[in-house]
Amino acid sequence: HGILKTCCAVVIKNGTDDILTRERRIVMVRFGKKAALLAMAGVLTAASVTGCSGAIDAEATVVTVGKEKVPLGVVNFYARMMQGQYETYYAGMMGTTAEELWTQDAGDDKTYEESVKDSVMEAVENMYLISQHSGEYEVVLTEDEKEAIQKAAEQFDKDNKDESKEAVSGYRKDIEKYLELMTIQSKMSEKMREGVNEEVSDEEAAQKSMEYVYFSYTSTDESGSVTELTDEEKAKAKSTAETIAERAKAGEDFAAVAAELGTEVQKTAFDAKSTSPDAALIEAANALAAEGDVTGAIESDAGVYVAKLTSLLDREATDQKKASIIEERKQEQYDSLLKKWRKETDIKVDKKVWKKVDFEETGVKIITSEKSSSEEPSSDETK
Repeated sequence: HGILKTCCAVVIKNGTDDILTRERRIVMVRFGKKAALLAMAGVLTAASVTGCSGAIDAEATVVTVGKEKVPLGVVNFYARMMQGQYETYYAGMMGTTAEELWTQDAGDDKTYEESVKDSVMEAVENMYLISQHSGEYEVVLTEDEKEAIQKAAEQFDKDNKDESKEAVSGYRKDIEKYLELMTIQSKMSEKMREGVNEEVSDEEAAQKSMEYVYFSYTSTDESGSVTELTDEEKAKAKSTAETIAERAKAGEDFAAVAAELGTEVQKTAFDAKSTSPDAALIEAANALAAEGDVTGAIESDAGVYVAKLTSLLDREATDQKKASIIEERKQEQYDSLLKKWRKETDIKVDKKVWKKVDFEETGVKIITSEKSSSEEPSSDETK
């Protein structure tokens, strides 16, 4: 998982610059406790802030988790960092501008801003819940971790002007609390996943493997333009697939026949529940009784396939599936614990306070460490 590890600088800008949007889930690597902490500190990326939404009361309680009152400053800082990361890396990929993105439909009758803010709030609630239960798992911050958190917050404070920090609630107290919560969550994640049954039988995880060829019913030119084949071209592709199937069933080498007829075999592992590369192909391959058996031509809307069963029990793929099943069990236990804690805890969001965090009026853009280290605010980059 990639982690941004940059120095911290925030610049406020006026004018009609792009308002920077969207959310990005922060992923953490685990190379020991200290490395995990450094990865989390790395989310304090350089950023520029556009627009002007006015000051917010960072001390106002935005959500109460059990008996713990959560200040808006902590949630706003987290929201702004998420906002900046998503805007910087994904808005353009979606083919839209920051201004347009926030008001677009994200599904479930929500705009992107509403969807992102809901995700941010749920994540914060979960962090506080996990922290509140950390004592049950004997999880505490080490002195090294506390020191690293303080240094990260001090560096952010040093690198930014007051008006910039005000926009993102980037003050030491809020940053330190945020990093404390993230560190505890990282350490608790492993603890909360412990104790699941890690025994998985070959039967439960069994993966078969096959070689297959695929003839697409579309073609793509150098410019990336996709064109559907004519009926005549589709018929020819299907005929070629049928020829490969017939000759392979007669005992000829599957890969050699495919190469002779202008295509290459691909390989994949699968089980009865697989859907890729094609559900009908999986069904046909799974029905083969012996290694070396070959399907007929399997036609789909997108193209036509032929497959050869190469293994009834692919050892490597089966072992990988076992690891995947164990990880799924761990994640299910983690999710189950969070669900239980949420059910047992009274959580109340102050919607009026939370509404003050507006992504349309104030946007955030990530700046690379190289740029931020040398970039100085110009005369018009003030609030």
